[in-house]
Amino acid sequence: MNELIPALLRGLWITVQATFGAFALACALGLILAILRRARIKWVSVPMVWLIEFIRTTPLVVQAVFMWMALPRLIGMPLSALTVGILSLGLHYSAYLSEVYRSGIEGVPRGQWEAAVALNFSPAQKWLRIILPQAIPPVLPVMGNYLIVMFKEVPVLMAITLGEMLLAANSYIASTFADGIVPYSLVALFFLAVSYPSSLLVRLMERRLNRQRGTQYGNRIRNRRSRIRGERTV
Repeated sequence: MNELIPALLRGLWITVQATFGAFALACALGLILAILRRARIKWVSVPMVWLIEFIRTTPLVVQAVFMWMALPRLIGMPLSALTVGILSLGLHYSAYLSEVYRSGIEGVPRGQWEAAVALNFSPAQKWLRIILPQAIPPVLPVMGNYLIVMFKEVPVLMAITLGEMLLAANSYIASTFADGIVPYSLVALFFLAVSYPSSLLVRLMERRLNRQRGTQYGNRIRNRRSRIRGERTV
């Protein structure tokens, strides 16, 4: 037991690194995929649709093992399991986050797009100053949920020898011939200790965003009513 806890803590730290590294990559790639998917040029948008569907419909473990074997040969240098794990997990969930971004982008009122055209904004200005500031906040809770899902998916990367908690538990069992109940129970408790508080934070953020949206909607209704009353008095 004295060896198991430190090994699991090291595995937890590797799991956290893989999760946040992959999440940052997935956020960036997902946004790029979502924007390119909306391109008016068919030879840009159609391949993006195919790419997203391919990534979503193939298993993460297959993608991870393929990248583990192929990437070092392609670039001519060895890669650590953590690096490949971050790349494969980030690429896999970028397809899902692109759909999250797409729902947020489609929720931006059409008048905002027309305003960007009327102001003669460049594409970069349109996206950075008008569209994304309105599209991203409503989908932050969904992105938070995907962060938790990615954290729980890291054990899949044991297939490429990533030294996360499950691999640490298996190594301990193999070296000590111990029963697996205690190690696997501790792994489950570690995951629960991180995932459950994170899910509570996501729910809190979702409630706060809903409250803010409700306040903004109420303010718009009150402003509209006051304008109507003002027109009637005139």
